[in-house]
Amino acid sequence: MNVGFIGVGYMGYGIAKNILKKGNNLFVIANKKREPIDKIVSDGAKEVKSYNELCEKNLDALFLCVTNTPIAISIAEKVCSLLKDNTLIIDVTTHNQNGSIKMEQIFAKQKISYVECPVMGGPVQAEEGICGGIVGASNDNFKKAEVYLKTFCKDYFHFGDVGKGAKSKLLNNFLSLSTATNVIEFIKSAKKLDIDLDKNLGDRGSNISGGQRQRVSIARSFYFNRQLLIMDEPTRGIDVGAKSEIHQLMRNLADEGLAILMISSELPEVLGMSDRVLVMNNGTITKEFSKEHATPENVGAIMTQKVKETA
Repeated sequence: MNVGFIGVGYMGYGIAKNILKKGNNLFVIANKKREPIDKIVSDGAKEVKSYNELCEKNLDALFLCVTNTPIAISIAEKVCSLLKDNTLIIDVTTHNQNGSIKMEQIFAKQKISYVECPVMGGPVQAEEGICGGIVGASNDNFKKAEVYLKTFCKDYFHFGDVGKGAKSKLLNNFLSLSTATNVIEFIKSAKKLDIDLDKNLGDRGSNISGGQRQRVSIARSFYFNRQLLIMDEPTRGIDVGAKSEIHQLMRNLADEGLAILMISSELPEVLGMSDRVLVMNNGTITKEFSKEHATPENVGAIMTQKVKETA
């Protein structure tokens, strides 16, 4: 199938990569940052120079994954009259409360089908193809979209007509942020009240779920005056929703000054979460990458080289 993609960036790259991996013809258009465009083109996508050229590719579906509702509406108004009427729009943008409804109205003028699918998860989950999709669409359009949703979502849920997806995502964001805040405040309160958390939660948190245990362990390290947290496979064995919340909690604590050394066998997680990436071989650091240079190609090349040298 021919798929167009507008917004190959922070979140869009991983989604686009998985669409491409499923054998679709992918057409992308450049944005302000060249790096994700160059990466997806090297993966096999074809770059076009204008909306006119993109819409001439006989698209079966067009993905939108942009920063906010005003940008999405501006793009929709430009491409609407250029698309054929059997193109399916799949909008991954996180809209404001009524943004997706306005988007559907724009495309409805040309009788173009529209599906909203904001996602749970971050760039790590997008690249792994395990996002959670929050879908708003008619029943018919939802069924049409499933073949595409399966390429980058581990799970996806149809919440109802267009508009319900955006509102559900806003509630999900609120829940994620409040969860991280509640965990931190819980640890602070326990410390002030001189409560032994191991007794309340069991040995190392054995009385609570894996995701909850990870959140508590991470937050506790900061509020018990730790300066460095070493995390070995921090999200192994937990669901995508818990992964996203743990990543957010890690970012919050790093912003507050906690140094985090993360060890992970999941390269997308390493690249998505790290400010610096170190590659080691036989206990020796062999290469250090800054965030901007830590690409799958660069890191993978060093890892492969060292494996060959060791063999």
